[in-house]
Amino acid sequence: MSKQQQAAVEATYFSIIGNTCLAIIKGLAGFFGNSYALIADGIESTTDIFASLLVLFGIKYSNRPADENHPYGHGRAEPLITFLVVGFLITSATVIAYESIANIQAPHDLPKSWTLFVLGAIIIWKEYSFQKVMKRSIETNSSSLKADAWHHRSDAITSVAAFIGISIALILGKGYESADDWAALFASCFIFYNSYLIFRPALGEIMDEHLYDDLIEHIRKEAVKVDGIMGTEKCFIRKSGMKYHVDLHAIVKAEISVKQGHQLAHILKDTLRKEIPELGHVLIHIEPDDE
Repeated sequence: MSKQQQAAVEATYFSIIGNTCLAIIKGLAGFFGNSYALIADGIESTTDIFASLLVLFGIKYSNRPADENHPYGHGRAEPLITFLVVGFLITSATVIAYESIANIQAPHDLPKSWTLFVLGAIIIWKEYSFQKVMKRSIETNSSSLKADAWHHRSDAITSVAAFIGISIALILGKGYESADDWAALFASCFIFYNSYLIFRPALGEIMDEHLYDDLIEHIRKEAVKVDGIMGTEKCFIRKSGMKYHVDLHAIVKAEISVKQGHQLAHILKDTLRKEIPELGHVLIHIEPDDE
């Protein structure tokens, strides 16, 4: 297992353990503290557990080595897993919205004041979890890990909304019992919006969308440092899992032999993969200069 994969797997285990503990805490605190927003928050954490398990599977499967049936590896499994994670987000948002609307229409008692302390601790922990997992997603180029990180941020937002709603209900008193339900409903809308933000890049990855201008510029700069490479033309990039596959047209002197061109292509390929470790399969096409 590579260092990238190990870091991603550790971050996912961190999410699974954290979400399991929080789902239990939120559910119990919401039930005994008479807070429907906190119960809704617990429902989202429960779906987060299954989403994190999917991410764990996706990371492990997408990092399998290339084989006869998958010459480019199994990396495309990761954005597919991201789609499933987004599905969990949308499902949890729908459940929260439905329960919130139902609770708004039904009279109930004010939530307990001590639930605010529980929510305060949860907000701090979930924001820390978001920062930790998001850092790992950037380091590993993992789209599914990024989706998992946004699960933590969405959870923090729903907790903030619940905190505000419960505070309003407690401060204003009778007649404002449903404030935390309105807060949960607002939070569900935010989760829907974040679901789109997570879904869009994963879709671009599946469709080989042009998204990597900075990496292309980096590749071109490293390519011309190789002795014998005069410049570059076309450069196409496809992301697959944690790696980027590259098709690059390199310009060489027209008078060199086919053998020399072949050797230059191998040197260029090896150089790029050494200088830019996140590159996977690199295909070099040799072009003669026009002079």
